[in-house]
Amino acid sequence: MRILVVEDELKMAKLLKRGLEEEKHSVTLASTGAEALELSDSYAFDLVVLDIMLPGINGFEVVRRLRQSDNRVPVLMLTARDGVQDVVKGLDFGADDYLTKPFAFDVLLARIRALVRRGPIEHLPEIRIADLVLDTATHQVRRGSRPVHLTKTEYLLLEFLMRNASRVLSRNTIIEAVWGFDSSIESNTLDAFVRLLRNKLDDGNKVKLIHTIRGFGYVLQEEQDS
Repeated sequence: MRILVVEDELKMAKLLKRGLEEEKHSVTLASTGAEALELSDSYAFDLVVLDIMLPGINGFEVVRRLRQSDNRVPVLMLTARDGVQDVVKGLDFGADDYLTKPFAFDVLLARIRALVRRGPIEHLPEIRIADLVLDTATHQVRRGSRPVHLTKTEYLLLEFLMRNASRVLSRNTIIEAVWGFDSSIESNTLDAFVRLLRNKLDDGNKVKLIHTIRGFGYVLQEEQDS
């Protein structure tokens, strides 16, 4: 199995490489997020073992960009962090599993075997919420029989909201998912894009789909909970 290990701590990277190669895996090392993305564009890996704390582009951003480019390779995130929010963020951005340092190597191997058995996550080509349909293959959107023409950013925003339908998302979570973890985009810019998206989606429709959660963020669902 071909594994990409993304780890900037040289000692840890060498230990992982040696241990995995002893298990008959082919291992490629990357020390930065940018290098990991470049390698992922050039080679087909069976698994990515990804540290979160990387120089430049961190692990959250790496997995976000992989999923945004429709790379469904299984990703196991490694980190010294054990906070709940970091676990949630990593999984929300597209990681498949999460392992906190320090860990037993046998546990790592067991997690890898489980992920490989599971295989790449298969996404349905269409996402449907009420009468709103988003085609992930063609990037076409329609509300009922009416086509909805979106800019690239509007499409990315809508896709993220639809993939997380009925789930309340904070403004920061949405900004990081659509614009990137290190983005300087401010909350009022997000609000402006939501207004544009609402105007296009709700034109001529009585049922509104994007709802504001005051003081927190947004949720896309057919009916707002009372």
